[in-house]
Amino acid sequence: MKVTDYIVDIINRFPKGYVFTYEDFSVEVNKKEAVIKALNRMAASGRITKLSKGKYYKPEKTVFGELVPEQYQIVKDILEDDGKIIGYLTGLSIYNKLGLTTQVSNTIQIGKNEIRPTFSRGRYTIAFIKQKNTITKENIPLLQLLDAIRYIKKIPDTTMVSACRRLFAIIKDLPKEDLYTMVRLSKKYPPSTRALLGAILDELGQVEITEILQKTLNSITSYKFPGINTVLSNTENWNIK
Repeated sequence: MKVTDYIVDIINRFPKGYVFTYEDFSVEVNKKEAVIKALNRMAASGRITKLSKGKYYKPEKTVFGELVPEQYQIVKDILEDDGKIIGYLTGLSIYNKLGLTTQVSNTIQIGKNEIRPTFSRGRYTIAFIKQKNTITKENIPLLQLLDAIRYIKKIPDTTMVSACRRLFAIIKDLPKEDLYTMVRLSKKYPPSTRALLGAILDELGQVEITEILQKTLNSITSYKFPGINTVLSNTENWNIK
């Protein structure tokens, strides 16, 4: 089978929106250059779309135009390494999915233990947030919530009060074991994050859990979250002003 025919056959098996590189094709080393050239020709003809250098996807076309791949597909090479999770979508990338804002951003933020400078990939800006906890598939949803609490003042197209109300509703539905895990993970976050998390859990009546958080905070330090007392009734217990 010719290289081009082989490539077309493989691409036909990819789901629409799947981002791929020449490494997705099993060919001999001396044929890799032929694969790259074939992919660039297909991109030039519109059969596939070039996302950035060396990255392509099979576009899904609708009456409203061509759909871009899901954000996970765009940065999956940064989130996983040989099957191991090394990063996760966070910040602006997931505020919309959590119902914290209606705004959709072209900036994709990623939480990682080892961060790198911001860079561009196609129409997107890829930015990073330092995550001090070990990242696992199980704790990613909790890390995303903790990140939202940490950066609650920076969530776009909403108010801090509205964001807190939404976070309260989400955390309220979490199983107790997840709440304990959140508290453990929060120990590697700033004190202000732990204070607001503590106030939320206190409002939920999770006394045993909040006692753990109280011990990690300085009793004379105050935290500024204006208006949060309209959502949480116990902010004074956590020195939230």
